[in-house]
Amino acid sequence: MNLKDNLTACSNWGIYLMALILLTACSQGEQAVVPIDYTRFVDPFVGTAEFGHCFPGACVPFGLIQAGPETGNCNWKYCAGYQSGDSIINGFSQTRLNGTGCMDLGDLLMQPFTGDATTEGFKSRFDKRSEGAEPGYYSVVLKDFGVKAEITATDHVAMHQYTYPEGKTAHLMIDFQSALSNDPDQMKSHVLDAKVNFEDGTTISGYSHTSTWVERTYYYTIKFSKPFTKKTLLPKSDQREKAPQYVLDFDLKPGEKLMVKISLSSTSIDGAKANLTAELNDWDFEQTHQKAKASWNTCLSRVDIEGEADKKIMFYTSMYRLFIQPNNIADAGKEPFYSTLSLWDTYRAAHPLYTILSPERVDGFINSMLHQYDQQGFLPIWSLWGKETYCMIGNHAVPVIVDAYLKGFKGFDAERAYQAVKTSLTVNHRNSDWDTYMKYSYYPYDLVKEESVSRTLETAYDDHCAALFAKALGHTEDYKYFKKRSKFYRNLFDPSTKLMRGKDSHGAWRTPFDPLALSHASTSGGDYTEGNAWQYTWQVQHDIKGLIKLMGDDETFISKLDSLFNMESTQKGKGFVMDVTGLIGQYAHGNEPSHHIAYLYGLAGKHWKSQQMVHEICKTKYINKPDGLCGNDDCGQMSAWYIFSNLGFYPVNPCGGEYVLGAPQVEKATINLPDGKTFTVEAIYFSDDNIYVQSVEFNGQLYEKKYITQEEIMQGGTLRFVMGSHHKKW
Repeated sequence: MNLKDNLTACSNWGIYLMALILLTACSQGEQAVVPIDYTRFVDPFVGTAEFGHCFPGACVPFGLIQAGPETGNCNWKYCAGYQSGDSIINGFSQTRLNGTGCMDLGDLLMQPFTGDATTEGFKSRFDKRSEGAEPGYYSVVLKDFGVKAEITATDHVAMHQYTYPEGKTAHLMIDFQSALSNDPDQMKSHVLDAKVNFEDGTTISGYSHTSTWVERTYYYTIKFSKPFTKKTLLPKSDQREKAPQYVLDFDLKPGEKLMVKISLSSTSIDGAKANLTAELNDWDFEQTHQKAKASWNTCLSRVDIEGEADKKIMFYTSMYRLFIQPNNIADAGKEPFYSTLSLWDTYRAAHPLYTILSPERVDGFINSMLHQYDQQGFLPIWSLWGKETYCMIGNHAVPVIVDAYLKGFKGFDAERAYQAVKTSLTVNHRNSDWDTYMKYSYYPYDLVKEESVSRTLETAYDDHCAALFAKALGHTEDYKYFKKRSKFYRNLFDPSTKLMRGKDSHGAWRTPFDPLALSHASTSGGDYTEGNAWQYTWQVQHDIKGLIKLMGDDETFISKLDSLFNMESTQKGKGFVMDVTGLIGQYAHGNEPSHHIAYLYGLAGKHWKSQQMVHEICKTKYINKPDGLCGNDDCGQMSAWYIFSNLGFYPVNPCGGEYVLGAPQVEKATINLPDGKTFTVEAIYFSDDNIYVQSVEFNGQLYEKKYITQEEIMQGGTLRFVMGSHHKKW
């Protein structure tokens, strides 16, 4: 394979691009042109405070490793193990979740230190001014120990580099028991089985079988750049602990650094060793850092934008968050197996965005879902390390698979995929009681005690997608069956309140009914999923015309939308409501069911109201600071909304390839597509005053459609919006 052919491989594309530019320039006798470093526009600290649940550690796109600092644990705010307002670092672990609301991972905690080895002496204060992070790299100085810690990564290997103060014994604590846990009790009991083998003075290998959110086994090999001179096994703090904690001492020469490589595998210790050999067979920390940086530039370079500095930072930081997952947990050189599939969140915008910005990965995503289906009998709902968490509702691998097929992705067996879709939507499994669903044509709240309304609405959408798939493959009877089911949402629309409302098995509406009362399945029950009637009524992404008709007409629909955005931002609920954030009235941008709602004005003929609202959300809910996200990033979904909205379009119905036009939030954006094509969006006269679309042109011709298609985008061209300060019908 020659250099130009290699440009199509995403994992190496950035490196080859840089090399190609340099080689071309040199061959022509010209001064080499330095490629753009897109990573300088990424701030990994955005979203690391409050509700964002992001982390500033080191990883590469879609990699297994997410290594970084742990500043806290055993509390919901530490789902990513880090809060930017903290001043203490517990150590550095090798895996993490990006922007979720559940605890797991945080494997193999390590802490370099000096002084006496005591169980309380491993935590260290740190000065925020010493902290640095960019894609693929993290560094900090541990104030209490005088140690500088630096971390970089490959797909399966974390590389740590520690600089100890001269004249001090270099200690390294390794805690095989620690992990990100819901509470201290779980911390002590989550390891079910573990083995730690000191092979020699520079090598440790082993595994841990754990159960936190999911039950899983990870395997590892740890290599040191120098042999340790002393090994101390620390006493257990609780007899339930199944994994040990060690302190290792190292004899370093003046100016010498200690480097550690931690290679992980989801399959075996031999797999971990093979991953280390394949990806990081040397001790060149800076070269590894630069390779990680090049991998990030590969993905970030898929879009070029023009605009002010803060917008560039928010845009490319959003792209960075988008590409952290799904994570390929297969060993190096094997068929990819992607997990960390937060599908209730990511089917809405993240997965449609991957089909544009990372199309070479999409077939791998689908095949991974099908492999998990083969193992468990239904498509993944929320998968972690290839295991089902059963978190959230719906079967939203369905829209992701159908969307890919309808967009022309053919790297998977379509009939096999269809059977997986059909089985997942017709054979009972947890939270999918199809017998009850078909008997009543909705989920009755007296039989389904939690989330009955939300589950009905989300299922109706999956049914719509299944109908499209059946039709495309010629399964006529199945098409009719799923098409009928896709209309079941109508059975929970209450004409008296014009809201989606719980109904029992006798057909009676839930009484009393408080449309503002928030529901949360695990803490307060209720008919909705992390929301209320006002927020969930709009969850009819596939049939907005039908929802408008139920409400009466366009004007009634728009009036109802106005009420949503303009009413008081009160929160009513007895249970956990921390996920319902980013409120504008009762619109909750911090939680995913609201994400398409701002674009609904346009589908009822008031496009300018969508333009106004999208501008407000972009400006107030995405801010370049640690607490700048109004809710959990949720594995890239919050970020995907921002990327799409800045580009000027959004997948209200995220299956099939139609994107509703909004209004661009940057002056110019160019998507760099496969085969050298580009799709450019221009916003002429755009400013904070000029947020309204006056007219649209596509490839120089007046464009009157209110949506753009996947096919039009991928063929390349220029979509030009003329902006103004007053709203205008267009």
